[in-house]
Amino acid sequence: MAEDARSKERAATKASVKGFLICLTVLSLVGAAAWFALTTGLERLPSKVCDGAVDRDVVIRTLPRTRTAEEGASKRHEGKDLMFSCHIYTSADSILSGMAQVEDASVQQWLNHYGGNTDGEAVRVSANGIEALAQLDVDSGNSSVYIPCVPRGVRSEEAKESYAIITEAGVVGEGRVSGAALRQAVTDFAYQVTKYAYELAECQGSRILPKKLPRYEDD
Repeated sequence: MAEDARSKERAATKASVKGFLICLTVLSLVGAAAWFALTTGLERLPSKVCDGAVDRDVVIRTLPRTRTAEEGASKRHEGKDLMFSCHIYTSADSILSGMAQVEDASVQQWLNHYGGNTDGEAVRVSANGIEALAQLDVDSGNSSVYIPCVPRGVRSEEAKESYAIITEAGVVGEGRVSGAALRQAVTDFAYQVTKYAYELAECQGSRILPKKLPRYEDD
């Protein structure tokens, strides 16, 4: 009788443990599914956002995990008045945006406006006449890119200085990363926006745009 009771008790204990483990597994799966649903808004964006201007991977590197994300682009005017903007809004209250436009400005004027003399204020890289910089004293990864460009149908002598496509980009709110990593991610985003605007402007000449710009040195 006693042995029979102990056997029943052991069986009941095993059943209870098995039930607990099943319950724990189910709860873990439900929790994982809920976490996935609440944090993969960026992954559900198109593989290229903003009318195909920017790779989604660049956006994912820049913005924090979020439940939902919305992307959009806007193109205004043509030729020397061209403007193109790209934005990604998230339910995490973080925004990544960039504005590219054709401007009448030399490299030095661009530097004076966006980066000062870059001595302790910004980091700068260049390749094939293309310039990029990121300011060091902000938490938004604020970056700018400069690509010489004379739009189709426009004569270069019409410019007081020289025509170029200039983009400014940054993050409002929290980024996925910070410091040098954020500056690099925002610059990559700005460069892709600038390259797309370069195509829209049908820039004259045969400038070859590299797939990506040189990396910033450690700052």
